[in-house]
Amino acid sequence: MSPTIVSAAAKTGPKKAVAAQAKEAAAEPAEPPAPGVRSETIRKGDTLGAVLTRAGAPNNQAADAFSALRNVFNPKDLQIGQKVEIELASAETEGNLDLKRLFLPVSVERDVEIVKGENGYIAKEIVRPLKTVMIRGGGTIDSSLFVSGTENGIPVEMMMEMIRIFSFDVDFQRDIQPGDGYELVYEQRQTDAGKVAKFGRLQYASMTLSGTTIKLYRFEDGSGFVDYYNGKGESVRKALLKTPIDGAKITSSFGARRHPILGYTAMHKGIDFGAPSGTPIMAAGDGTIRKYGPNGAYGNYVQIQHNGTYSTAYAHMSRFADLRVGSRVRQGQIVGYVGTTGRSTGPHLHYEVMVDGTQINPLSVKLPSGRALAGKELKQFQGIMQELDRKMLTLPEPAQLAQARE
Repeated sequence: MSPTIVSAAAKTGPKKAVAAQAKEAAAEPAEPPAPGVRSETIRKGDTLGAVLTRAGAPNNQAADAFSALRNVFNPKDLQIGQKVEIELASAETEGNLDLKRLFLPVSVERDVEIVKGENGYIAKEIVRPLKTVMIRGGGTIDSSLFVSGTENGIPVEMMMEMIRIFSFDVDFQRDIQPGDGYELVYEQRQTDAGKVAKFGRLQYASMTLSGTTIKLYRFEDGSGFVDYYNGKGESVRKALLKTPIDGAKITSSFGARRHPILGYTAMHKGIDFGAPSGTPIMAAGDGTIRKYGPNGAYGNYVQIQHNGTYSTAYAHMSRFADLRVGSRVRQGQIVGYVGTTGRSTGPHLHYEVMVDGTQINPLSVKLPSGRALAGKELKQFQGIMQELDRKMLTLPEPAQLAQARE
C-alpha cells in the first residue's frame, strides 16, 4: 500500500506575530546561512518561526509556512528534540535565501511536508498505512510480574492491563512463587517497513502459579462491553481488586499493632504493602474520587467511593496521577505512586477498605463474582477463544518461557 497524501493550501496567517516570535526566540546563527538542506532540532521555548529564522529563512516566508502548517498540524504539538528538515535556495535578490521546503517527521506513521508552490506554501500530510501484527510474549517470574515483563521487552501498558485483570483473583504478594510463568498475546500496529507505531489490545493472558494455569481471553459483547473471561466464559471482573499494587510485600496487617513511630499499641485499620518508591498504585474498583491531596499523618492520600457501601483509601503516596476530586476512575487505573509521605518509616502503600465509612480487613472482603456468558454470546466467545488458540500455535514461543519448559 502507498502512503496517503492530504494537501491543504496556505491561508493568510498572523505574519507579524510569527515574525515577532521568531525574532525574539531565535538565536543569531554562528555564520551566515547558506543554500542547501539543513536539519534543526526543536529547543525549549522554540516556535516554528524561531526555528525557520534560525535556519536562515526570511521572516515573511516563515510566517507563510507557519500558516500552511496549521492546516494539517497543530504547531503547539511540537516536541523538544523533534527534528525539522529545512531546504533553502538562493533567492533572485543576491545575498538572500528562499525557503523552498520544510519536512517534519511527526510519528512513525505520519510526516508533514511544506513545499513552496506558484501560489504560496502548500502543506502535505503523508500518512503511512498500518497493519496489525499479533505478538506473543511471556517468561518466568523472579521478583514481580511487572519487572519480569518489562525486562523481557513487553510494553508497560500491556503489563499493566495484565496485572489489572489478574488482580481480581491473584494476590501478587502471596500467590506468586519464583519460577512461576506468564504468557500474553497482544496487538502491535506496524508500518509496512516493520516499524512499531503503537500497541493495540491485549487479547490473551495466562499465569501458571504453582503448576496451575489460569487463562483469560478478551471478549466484546453485543453492547460493546469489553471484559476478560476464563475458558468457561466466566468474567474475572469483581467489585474490587484483591490487591491494588503489583510485586508488593505485606509489611503490616489489619488489626492491633505496636505503632512503629508512636511506640504504643493502636488499631491498624488497613494493610501496608512495602514496595519501591514510584511503584504504580491502581484503583481497586470503578468509582469517584472523594478526597485527593495531603491528609495529615496519611501523607498524600486518595479516597475513592465505589458505590453506596464501599470505598477505598490509598496513603503515603510520593505523587498523584493527573486526577482531582470528582474524577471518575476505572478499575485498574493508576491513581498515584508509592512513597513515604506523612507519618511513615519507609516507602509503602497503606490501603484501606471501608464499608459504610468503617474500615474493615481488606483480605476479609467477600467480592461478588462477575457475569457468566450464556447462549449465543457464549458460542461467540468459544469461537474467538478457539481461533486465538490456533493462532498462538503459529506464533514463536517466548525464549525465556521455552527455556523454562525444557
